[in-house]
Amino acid sequence: MRKLFGTDGVRGVANVEPLTAETTLKLGRAVAFLFQQQQAKQQRHRVVIGKDTRLSGYLLESALTSGICSMGVDVLLVGPMPTPGLAFLTRSLRADAGVVISASHNPYQDNGIKLFAESGFKFPDEFEQRIEELIESGRIDTIRPTAKRIGKAFRVDDAEGRYIEFVKNSIPRGMEFQGVKVAVDCAHGAAYKVAPTVLRELGADVTVLGDRPNGTNINANCGAVAPAQLQRTVTKIRADIGIAHDGDADRAVFVDHRGHVVPGDQILAACAFALQRRGQLKGATVVTTVMSNMGLEVALAQEGIKTVRTKVGDRYVLERMLTGGFNFGGESSGHVIFLDYNTTGDGLITALQVLALMQQSGRSLAELAACMDLWPQMLVNVPVARRRELTDIPGYVKQLKQAESKLGDKGRILVRYSGTEPIVRVMVEGEHKRMVHQLARELAHTIERALGEDA
Repeated sequence: MRKLFGTDGVRGVANVEPLTAETTLKLGRAVAFLFQQQQAKQQRHRVVIGKDTRLSGYLLESALTSGICSMGVDVLLVGPMPTPGLAFLTRSLRADAGVVISASHNPYQDNGIKLFAESGFKFPDEFEQRIEELIESGRIDTIRPTAKRIGKAFRVDDAEGRYIEFVKNSIPRGMEFQGVKVAVDCAHGAAYKVAPTVLRELGADVTVLGDRPNGTNINANCGAVAPAQLQRTVTKIRADIGIAHDGDADRAVFVDHRGHVVPGDQILAACAFALQRRGQLKGATVVTTVMSNMGLEVALAQEGIKTVRTKVGDRYVLERMLTGGFNFGGESSGHVIFLDYNTTGDGLITALQVLALMQQSGRSLAELAACMDLWPQMLVNVPVARRRELTDIPGYVKQLKQAESKLGDKGRILVRYSGTEPIVRVMVEGEHKRMVHQLARELAHTIERALGEDA
């Protein structure tokens, strides 16, 4: 049972265990030690560290840097940088590993730590388990390099420019977006500089929201988690498209010219169909999670495209893509992985791929999204005060079986704990909207009575 790492790295309230300066320093030491053990090098080992715009990023960045340097490994600091940008820079700078300090879409008081290998891919669960074992055992506490063997920290001045050029190279050479009116919401997060710059350098007419981070306003009523302001802006300025990133810009949520949020599954379908038509969809397969709408699977099958589902988490989507030799997948939440372009979900690359598709097809985003019909679906997030086995809740199992019986083979139910927040997610999907909503609310109520704050 892992104590530090969840489904997407370490995450929690900053300056509270496990995201204290003390534990973060130990994590840095463990990471540095493992690389020295894994790979003997004549030159020093190096780790790249990037972060989003949270106030606590300074605290955790300093602690990580101290821990890594204390083991004789050098640190390359790139400052605020999207998570996918850090994955790219880890490869570009020939580093041994990359670390992102971010809690993605969570509020500013939270933070997190994600690890990338030198390949730019996230580390597997086994590596994170080894880090936890090193920290818990204290086996490396006495390893203290001295004198010239202590690591150094360097600032990388051209990190933003490197990533901007990398992102632009994901669309055909010579393609521009002259005359395209774009509204982009950067969530006061890591993309506040690079996202508008990329779009403007490609010729788009750009209106920017969420580009004034102050350390506490990341994701606050803005960005991918709250696109209402973007929706209003799109209709007000008559934009062709709205793009909302989350705090670390590894995902993108889209708004069409009418001000309507386009579901992530429709974005996956539109991109998959385009790749299939160009003969670029490897294995004629899309990898997604159990949370994606059944309508996506039905629409893909009609075009001869297979659907492979994983448990929730973009890392599990990526793992299945790699083992199956597939190059496209993602989550309905806006994480989309174009493996031909980057090693993780990249909100900026996703945005450019959608813009390119609009340009090449001559169709609006609303028209592209109409390629699939969504089945009625309801997702209820139930805050919980404590965790316990759901099957131990009185009457829950019976209620779940009855609900599944009502849906039959024309629907499904998924109930699970979030890997990043203290909530239980209840998802019900089926042909009839009223029944879907009723069953979801009833299940959520049962869980709330047993596990909620007032229980």
